[in-house]
Amino acid sequence: MDLEQDILNLITCSGEATSLSIEAIEYARSNEFEKAEECFEEADEKLIMAHKIQTSLLHREAGGENFSISILLVHAQDHLMNAITINTLAKEFIKVYKELRSLKEKGD
Repeated sequence: MDLEQDILNLITCSGEATSLSIEAIEYARSNEFEKAEECFEEADEKLIMAHKIQTSLLHREAGGENFSISILLVHAQDHLMNAITINTLAKEFIKVYKELRSLKEKGD
């Protein structure tokens, strides 16, 4: 597959995972935890796709294919790392929202 296409797919999958993770936080803020979980399932699928692309690139390079380090490739890696971080933090936010909801229900 074309290197540039792989890089663009990596950016796309990572960006979608980020957006879905943020959407999950918004649902949780509104106590719509099932919808938040649906967003996480889709975000996780996008992250898996991104990891597969990244792994393919790593295998190609390890197999002797030479890649020039381009701004686009660095940008793609940055998107992936941010998507992973945001997804991890979003899952923690959801836990906090659930705890707050539980405390509120106990106090009512």
